[in-house]
Amino acid sequence: MDYNTDRERMVLPEYGRNVQNMVDYALTISDREERQHCAETIVKVMERMYPVISEMPDASSVLWNHLARISRYQLDIDYPVKIEREEATAKPRPLSYPMKKITYRHYGYLLEELLKKAAEMEDNAERDVLIGMIADQMRKDLFYWNKDALNDDKIADDITNFTDGKIRIGNGKFRLSESSANARALKTLATDRKNK
Repeated sequence: MDYNTDRERMVLPEYGRNVQNMVDYALTISDREERQHCAETIVKVMERMYPVISEMPDASSVLWNHLARISRYQLDIDYPVKIEREEATAKPRPLSYPMKKITYRHYGYLLEELLKKAAEMEDNAERDVLIGMIADQMRKDLFYWNKDALNDDKIADDITNFTDGKIRIGNGKFRLSESSANARALKTLATDRKNK
């Protein structure tokens, strides 16, 4: 039995094994004119496989470069376009990722930034609404992270610990179960500010 895992690795697998086999066959043709004709036929097949490429402004260049790459740049023909050698094994440069210290990873960096802003705000109704919305999001995050750990007391403790005691939930201003109503209250506050 002939398995794909036992076969030679394809250079551009999106064109499939048959195109790879056609290119491999073209490499064995000794007559240059016949080899040229075979290469032109392969490019036509590749174009039919991906009609989207034909809509590109440099479609011919892309297809011929792909043909050269599939042949590992060993196909000796007269290419109608300039062939740009591209290393198949070249690895892309790693992306830089901003590493920030996150105290509670399951809540995320942005939620911690919101808590910092809320701790800096003056004590008023808008701050209370924001804290309620933060607590509601923390409840969702905690639910997705670990359903068994979902507890309003834990969320209140996390808020108090993160803000160094500047925000305390259990002070009677609101309960965490009311936080869904806080979104409506925030809209009301925003509307009142516009009307003033």
